[in-house]
Amino acid sequence: MTIELSNILDHFHKSLKNSVPRHERSRIGQFLTPAVVADFMASLFLAQRRDVRILDAGAGAGALFAACVETLLHKKVRPRTIEVVAYELDKNALLCLEETMARCKSLCAAAGIAFRGEIRTEDFIAAAAALTEDRLFGVQDERFTHAILNPPYKKIYGPSATRRLLSHAGIETSNLYSAFIWLSLKLLQPGGEIVAITPRSFCNGPYFRRFRLFLLNTMSLRRIHVFGSRKKAFGDDQVLQENVIFHAIRDKKEQERITISSSEGLDFNAAKVHSVPYEYIVSASDRDAFIHLVAGPEDERTIGQMRKFTSTMDELGLEVSTGPVVDFRAREYLRRFPQEGTVPIIYPAHFQGGFVQWPIKSVKKPNAILFTEQTRDLLVKAGNYVLTRRFSAKEERRRVVAAVYDPSKVDSPFVGFENHLNYFHLRGKGLPAVMAKGLALFLNSTVFDRHFRLFSGHTQVNATDLRKMRYPSREQLIRLGAHVKDRMPDQEAVDSILQKECGHDG
Repeated sequence: MTIELSNILDHFHKSLKNSVPRHERSRIGQFLTPAVVADFMASLFLAQRRDVRILDAGAGAGALFAACVETLLHKKVRPRTIEVVAYELDKNALLCLEETMARCKSLCAAAGIAFRGEIRTEDFIAAAAALTEDRLFGVQDERFTHAILNPPYKKIYGPSATRRLLSHAGIETSNLYSAFIWLSLKLLQPGGEIVAITPRSFCNGPYFRRFRLFLLNTMSLRRIHVFGSRKKAFGDDQVLQENVIFHAIRDKKEQERITISSSEGLDFNAAKVHSVPYEYIVSASDRDAFIHLVAGPEDERTIGQMRKFTSTMDELGLEVSTGPVVDFRAREYLRRFPQEGTVPIIYPAHFQGGFVQWPIKSVKKPNAILFTEQTRDLLVKAGNYVLTRRFSAKEERRRVVAAVYDPSKVDSPFVGFENHLNYFHLRGKGLPAVMAKGLALFLNSTVFDRHFRLFSGHTQVNATDLRKMRYPSREQLIRLGAHVKDRMPDQEAVDSILQKECGHDG
């Protein structure tokens, strides 16, 4: 992007940020795209076309389509015509958007390229849903050669008008960003390309399954860029999600490899670039089509190591559930310390040395819950269970942290697991003691944690994600558990034990 246009857009962004409070932009899911990000995104488009039609849904000040236009002007073979359709509802952005569109028209005129720009001040989801429906009856003029997006990040709640529109269009998803992408894909012509910056949450989990399947069945995924820091892509907007930029082409060409790049911040020239086999990104055997972001040789080694574990939880007889005690709903039954008529309640704060230590006086959370008719269904029978924390901070060294609940250390026939925990069990019952220890050791291994991070960018460790993993055989788990006494070995020892018993590096 030229210095002049970049400065103009930076000025527009500052004006928008000053005129629209951060909390209001956050409320509508608006995060403005820095010029350097827009330039990088525009550089990913591959095809050289004589006639270009660009879609920018949720255009803001117009940084994305402006970068796309300028990139096209610097191609060896320039387009003959460029048309831009920009959707934007925010009235505060319209003056900036109009100025950016006028600037693009001027640049194209100077280059001898016919330009047409249209700003549509209407809801993109409603408009696009109608357009994709019209196409069923032969309306073809709304197809695009390029789509470049920084869609709004906002959950779609309940039976809203937006959800009804999307359902009518055959789209089921839980966030506006995936809805914008899905509709944009539908509006691409064959061979059309999309470049988008989004949270990486679509890579895993049940809520984005249908979106992933549509994306991967409709598009040929060519490039994914991963940010090492979630704070860098949008500066002071305080975006909490980890973000990725992806490029895909609307065709069904089988991809053998995908390019994965990564940068700590916005210095894209210093990005690490890696070509990865497609099957490492999306496994053909995975019906849920989780997307693994394999960003380098170390990640490839992790994939290779984990592929040697072939047991599923179902084959092992294992199940994993979320702790059923939601403490704010059960507040009247919770007690600070054990007393007559109570049983233990376990929180992540009770994890010490790979085991559950109970009770702990220094823990600010309750240690006990009343055993009553009202709480009976929230409790499980005493047994050997393996627990994992459901939440962690992104900056923590480990995403997956496991501990063993050993009933021999707690004199109680029942126990309550709080909702911030997942717990592994054998069809509702406890595991054999040595198997529980072996499972906890495996969950605490470096290779497990690294593999988990390849598809899970958020800080939640969901039961669904744990079910997707492969595990050692029962015999291997028992051999691993024999190395664990009353405390989990340190990290180096855990990885060494895994290597010794299963032939894997940590």
